Amino acid sequence: MSIVQLTSREGFARHRRLRRSEGLRRLVAETRLSPSDFVYPLFVSHGAGVREEIEAMPGQYRISLDQIAREAEDLRALTIPAVLLFGLPASKDAQGTEAYAEDGIVQEAVRAFKRADPELVVITDVCLCEYTDHGHCGLIVDGEVDNDASLDLLARTAVSHARAGADIVAPSDMMDGRVEAIREELDDAGYTQTPIMAYSAKYASAFYGPFRVAADSAPQFGDRRGYQMDPPNAREALREIEADIEEGADIVMVKPALPYLDVLSRARQEFDVPLAAYNVSGEYSMIKAAAERGWIDGRRATLETLTAIKRAGADIIITYHAKEAARWLRE
Repeated sequence: MSIVQLTSREGFARHRRLRRSEGLRRLVAETRLSPSDFVYPLFVSHGAGVREEIEAMPGQYRISLDQIAREAEDLRALTIPAVLLFGLPASKDAQGTEAYAEDGIVQEAVRAFKRADPELVVITDVCLCEYTDHGHCGLIVDGEVDNDASLDLLARTAVSHARAGADIVAPSDMMDGRVEAIREELDDAGYTQTPIMAYSAKYASAFYGPFRVAADSAPQFGDRRGYQMDPPNAREALREIEADIEEGADIVMVKPALPYLDVLSRARQEFDVPLAAYNVSGEYSMIKAAAERGWIDGRRATLETLTAIKRAGADIIITYHAKEAARWLRE
């Protein structure tokens, strides 16, 4: 059989026809990524004039309250609709007091963002780990994290965030029953319209390392595997998500994103509520480190990663790449 005969056969599908140009590829794209999908995580601290780059997360910063107007302006220009706040407290104690203080760092940051841009969706991380001197996400009783003793403080924290003006509260502690406790306290305090975005399937992951450096939130003893999920388990994640929805969660989350795309996809198929995925610090820093060494194309790897998360089923992508990805998507 001649070469001409081989190349002129018509007995197979020509999938490549729709890949020939960038225009064709965009026209038939099954997944479309947009800055409106993104939530930008941000670390806020006391003081003034603070804009300190985080060594383990190039391009990310710890900022003071007086820098928030600049951040709000950037996000508005990039059409990124939401920010997720993490606080760096002035002091820590065993009860995580600044987590629920009316003049706590997150509460003040919420007010500053709302002054700068009332339309920006301000989401607050509700947890105790950044505020406790032991670094765990709940109260310590007899050497262990006590689930039920922690619920009141988590609910109190959520109410203080709502009172400051938070649009969404996002419990990340992984205590059982915390969504129900927070929903009840919010309702009792008159914040019936404040949604809860639950970190429902949050795994005990090695990919949180850079975040713990940024937030100075590493446990001072033990680890968090007793309350965060065990990586081998996927069916359990669906049970966790279902329980949070039943307790009143308006949005549910899978964290981290990339090692758990299977969980994300299964959650999308199973539940008809808004679904978030957290593209966490370790995922971000790996791309940055490899790109810095010239091992990968950082831009392509970033957009491919975010597209994969969207393709797996995420409606909302929490990502440190939000600003740069938004710029690239506009080009």
